Amino acid sequence: MIDLRSDTVTRPTAPMRRAMAEAPVGDDVFGEDPTINRLEEHVAALLGKEAAIYCPSGTMTNQIGIFVGTGRGDEVILHEGAHIFNYEAGAPALLSGVGMRTVPGEGGVVAPETLRAAVRPENVHFARPKLLCLENTHNVAGGRVFQLCDFAAVAAEARDLGLKVHLDGARLFNAAVATGTPAREWCEHADTVSVCSSKGLGAPVGSLLAGDEETIREARRARKAFGGGMRQAGIIAAASLYAFEHNVERLAEDHERAKGLADGLREAGYGVDEPETNIVLVEVGEAEAFLQDLAVEGVLATPWSGSRIRLCTHLDIGDAEVEGTIAAASRLLVSGEGVR
Repeated sequence: MIDLRSDTVTRPTAPMRRAMAEAPVGDDVFGEDPTINRLEEHVAALLGKEAAIYCPSGTMTNQIGIFVGTGRGDEVILHEGAHIFNYEAGAPALLSGVGMRTVPGEGGVVAPETLRAAVRPENVHFARPKLLCLENTHNVAGGRVFQLCDFAAVAAEARDLGLKVHLDGARLFNAAVATGTPAREWCEHADTVSVCSSKGLGAPVGSLLAGDEETIREARRARKAFGGGMRQAGIIAAASLYAFEHNVERLAEDHERAKGLADGLREAGYGVDEPETNIVLVEVGEAEAFLQDLAVEGVLATPWSGSRIRLCTHLDIGDAEVEGTIAAASRLLVSGEGVR
């Protein structure tokens, strides 16, 4: 099967497995795992932050970012399509006792004027707004890049309004590679940043939260409380370290293949959004029925709306898989199962 459901389906390469097998380990809750310590230092430096903490998942790093940036009863402002709002099981309310106020924005971008309009004045009737969460690249918008100038502008507005900023950077390095802008330049405008190693970077597990030293000290307490304190986890952290050291620049290959996939599907007769990174959104008519037929042809994808599907290129997708996907989708058009 050609698996284009997500860049989370990647499998560790042989060199990554060797790094895992040979990793020196210790008890991370005691701060004694040398591989995790090295990973945290490396990612903090990449992002231009003082410190970082390794966690099992991006949901956990996002939720710790919210926990350390708010108090119970506070309000978090975020885009209506944000992963934190839509796909993290209501965790901000469950774990931090905060409310979420969503705002609109084209392509996942929150404009300064939209943010200002959403921040209500101090009043006994209103929850206190404390944190703005931004996402880059934006998943629901099809891997769109939150351009640095726009990101900096809304982050500056947030600070003027007394808000902290958390960046959900699960695919931040896709944005960096697509634009040539170092990841740290976005991070300059955020108090906390979550980055994921188990998407396009190809590790089997793991995300990190970065910020200043005091914030990350509090994050360690939160990680323990949320059940994320691990012991000899250097075995899995070694895969993340390998991913950050070796697989960032190769994300450009995923972007190029996504473009080739979009071009081929468009030429075959499908309506396709032009991808900015590694996510391709395709108009297919009845998405669920189409996906069933596509699976019979040997290709897996995910529904994105009633009429659109998502294809996501990644480390395990080469030129042959792109060509095979285009051929499979073309066969569905010929058979009458696809749409023009």
